[in-house]
Amino acid sequence: MSIQTINPNTNKTVKSFEEMTEKEVDAKVSKAHHAFTNWKETSYHQRADLLHKVATLMRIKKSELAKTITLEMGKLLGQAEGEIDLSADIFDYYADHAENFLEDKVLDPEFGEAIIRNSPIGVLLGVMPWNFPYYQVARFAAPNIMVGNTILLKHASIVPQCAAAIEELFREAEAPEGLYNNLFITGKHASALVSDKRIKGVSLTGGEKAGASIAIEAGKHLKKVVLELGGNDAFIILEDADIEKTVEWAVMGRMNNNGQSCIASKRFIAVEAIADEFIQKFKDKLSKMKVGDPMDATTELGPLSSEEAAVHLADQVKRSVTEGAKVLLGGKRANREGAFMEPTILTDLKPGIAAYHEELFGPVASFYVVKDEQAAINLANDSDFGLGGSIFTQDIERGKRVADQIDSGMVFINHPTWTQADLPFGGTKRSGFGRELSALGIQEFINKKLIRVSKLNDPF
Repeated sequence: MSIQTINPNTNKTVKSFEEMTEKEVDAKVSKAHHAFTNWKETSYHQRADLLHKVATLMRIKKSELAKTITLEMGKLLGQAEGEIDLSADIFDYYADHAENFLEDKVLDPEFGEAIIRNSPIGVLLGVMPWNFPYYQVARFAAPNIMVGNTILLKHASIVPQCAAAIEELFREAEAPEGLYNNLFITGKHASALVSDKRIKGVSLTGGEKAGASIAIEAGKHLKKVVLELGGNDAFIILEDADIEKTVEWAVMGRMNNNGQSCIASKRFIAVEAIADEFIQKFKDKLSKMKVGDPMDATTELGPLSSEEAAVHLADQVKRSVTEGAKVLLGGKRANREGAFMEPTILTDLKPGIAAYHEELFGPVASFYVVKDEQAAINLANDSDFGLGGSIFTQDIERGKRVADQIDSGMVFINHPTWTQADLPFGGTKRSGFGRELSALGIQEFINKKLIRVSKLNDPF
């Protein structure tokens, strides 16, 4: 059974789900295709009314929905509640702003008149990860439903109850049948589904392997695809940084969501002048984190999402040490049941060592000391990933100059890479392509249709 709720705090199976048959999946695709023919004709007001209802229901059910997140993938309960709030905000954001984002653009051609009109393209397939079970879906579904598209959603197999709950929210909000459809299928079947002619575009958030598989199928069938993949975000500490505040942000940036975020701060790069002070204070705070049950409000670090994830992360640390890295803190599985890893800091990392190149998806920080600002920039850019990054300095103009030289889709100054509804989200290099959220995020799966009006006596 591949679709299961396994509580990572105990590694015990809670509930199992049957994968949908090909007939059941085809019926879902047909419903989405049929729903599109009607949904594309609805007004922005009608679409917004639905999204506001979904957002309201999310807030009403916040406690219940958050507990399901914590049960299935181990997020601290307080952070899970925060995710529900953020997800509801995204639904409201697009309900409030989509009409303005999608208004006709009037052109000024040499002859006649012309406008660009944004039109929906049809059924979209979303393949979403487990680390933010509601937020990831919200940022894909909300803008595209406002465009007039309909949604098929293949969620991660370890968060099936979250996946079913989202579909139920749309049902309770009285969404038309077929507008939003949950698919209990494996990743392999999702890739195969891309070939279906009724599906017009695909969005995936996840790992490089899954992204490549989906992109191959989308390219083969000439379909638009948006990919948000891994990250290895640099966290640069310059000599004029406010160290006390920077350390606080470093802990949050690395350990939020138990370290399992694509935009987590992963590579801490400090210039020599302040490196010793920073790392000592950073190490001290990580060493004091309370590891435990994510349902407990006093817990500061919960389990990884699954035993498989914990084994993989521990193996990355072990391989890195074998290749020459040193463990400054932690380095092992926590001595308790469940998918836990100790808060860990690795140092002495060089090219050729696993942790130098690979994304460490969990509570493991990589620490580097460099001579100066330029060396920090060079090291930050020495990565196959390019999702986010952050720079800490009290000289804001200096921070902006450094940000201009960082090869990533997002750079934050005096804050870890973060997300909110009105800021665009996306990366470059092997972190994927396309953008989500803000006005940019609604532009990915639309037909920018040119409508040209000419007079009979206009030149040919």
